[in-house]
Amino acid sequence: MIDLAALRTEPDRFRAAFAARGESVEVAGLLAADEQVRALKHRAETLRAEVNAASKAIGQAARQGGSAVEEAKAKARALGDEAKRVDEERDAAERALHERLLVLPNPCLAEVPVGKDATGNRVVAEWGAKPAFGFAPKAHWDLGPALGIMDFDRAAKVAGSGFVCLRGNGARLSRALISWFLDVHTAEHGYQEWQVPYLVHPQCMVGTGQLPKFHDQFYACKADDLVLIPTAEVPVTNLHTGEILEAETLPLKYTAHTPCFRREAGAAGIGTRGMTRVHQFDKVEVVWFTRPETSAADLLTLRGHAEVLLQRLGLHYRVLELCTGDTGFASAHTYDLEVWSPGTNSWLEVSSCSIFTDFQARRANLRFREKGGKPQFLHTLNGSALALPRCLIALLEQHQQADGSVSVPAPLRPYLGGLERITGNAAVTG
Repeated sequence: MIDLAALRTEPDRFRAAFAARGESVEVAGLLAADEQVRALKHRAETLRAEVNAASKAIGQAARQGGSAVEEAKAKARALGDEAKRVDEERDAAERALHERLLVLPNPCLAEVPVGKDATGNRVVAEWGAKPAFGFAPKAHWDLGPALGIMDFDRAAKVAGSGFVCLRGNGARLSRALISWFLDVHTAEHGYQEWQVPYLVHPQCMVGTGQLPKFHDQFYACKADDLVLIPTAEVPVTNLHTGEILEAETLPLKYTAHTPCFRREAGAAGIGTRGMTRVHQFDKVEVVWFTRPETSAADLLTLRGHAEVLLQRLGLHYRVLELCTGDTGFASAHTYDLEVWSPGTNSWLEVSSCSIFTDFQARRANLRFREKGGKPQFLHTLNGSALALPRCLIALLEQHQQADGSVSVPAPLRPYLGGLERITGNAAVTG
């Protein structure tokens, strides 16, 4: 959520920031609504003081006797009724303003390139080289089933389109990636691992920015008022909702593996074929709670933690800095990591590393306090490190061999009992 105090003092900066995102926001209307709320608050405070004074006047009138008592009581009742009416009007105005603020995006940082859409993104780094094959490389939707490690037909049988079953060495490889990601983050980068609920209160989705704007993109259990998480970002970021963290504990660095559930799997085509875009997938997330003055540098550190995984897996990738028109709703600055898919001759996003400034902190009430100081909103960051479906796709496709097997990257072999090459599973019968 944006800072209303900053909007009052720098309306032109916010107008420019919203316009850079391609958003049409009536800033003057927001300021007018804010002024109305503040005026009603002032009126309510004045009335409360008048009600208190009128109540005291009843006692004084009682000592005088006569009609003064009834007059004092009538005045107190009238003021009380007016105070109640103003309180109700103020509450309604506050709710209306809050609802308007909830759908406003986070202004991008000044260094973010201005652009209309994905065409305005810029490549800021590239690692490795596209693998050279002496044969026509297969796409994962051919390679996986041929090895017996991927089954789309049986997934469709039990859940419909947009799902995949991994079996045998495919399931083992997926589990190995998850375990290795978590081990690197905790042992080398100082993250604390969490296991978190996969179902959350809708308010948690408000806190991280998915709701109310993107309400149609998630699976909801309406009978229990719970939502299936689209990313571990949601439960992990909300772990400290309503708390005031001590400054010396920052940054807090958390990591978690969860399945992720998303209703929108995209239109039919090469971008959704196989397991490129599915309704359920596994992902390891990293989340930071940090100080405002260090958050920009922290974003580069977080990005490096995701990049090192791709490098050790020997996967060719590039880093995109997203432009204003392609930056996510809650983010102020985002880098995407994209791996090369030889089977489709395209780039696949496996990580999105973002800084949210105090946008999520204001929505989720995440604060910290310097010793002897007042509470203030902290900054949050997060990133996928990494998302499994596309990371697995790139691994299979970039490390495929001429005989149809797949070479297992060295870091994963200890998690697979020393397995160096995936050559397939026995076929499922029946």
